[in-house]
Amino acid sequence: MIRKYKAEDTIALEAVWRAATQIAHPFLNEAFVEQEADMLRRVYLPHSETWVVEYEGSPVGFIALTGDEIGGLFLDPAYHGKGLGRAMVDHAIALKGSMWLEVFEKNLASRRFYDSYGFVEISRSIHDATGEAMLKVVFTEPIE
Repeated sequence: MIRKYKAEDTIALEAVWRAATQIAHPFLNEAFVEQEADMLRRVYLPHSETWVVEYEGSPVGFIALTGDEIGGLFLDPAYHGKGLGRAMVDHAIALKGSMWLEVFEKNLASRRFYDSYGFVEISRSIHDATGEAMLKVVFTEPIE
């Protein structure tokens, strides 16, 4: 089930974010991760259009949207491979149509996921706060 974010989801979703971040972003330093955790709680979750995916009644992931941008997609690693990440992106595309996002070049698991979904790289840049390479990828719905 995918539903709108509620403030009472924050603790569970931060735990999901931390577990996913450990796997996807081991190259990020601890100070940056802690700064982002604070931003997640105070800014990203409450001020984005955030959707929560539940598994057996518990929040196990989320997708945060800002217009046509996927600002964040995080899923508890214990639930990878169950179609929940794809379901969240399907939900976002059903709501918004074409979507784009930025992903760290070193985040190989997420890059594989977005590639398999059909996202295509359109540009590269350097993330100011970390000095890491970022890829901008876009998914465009086929015109019928």
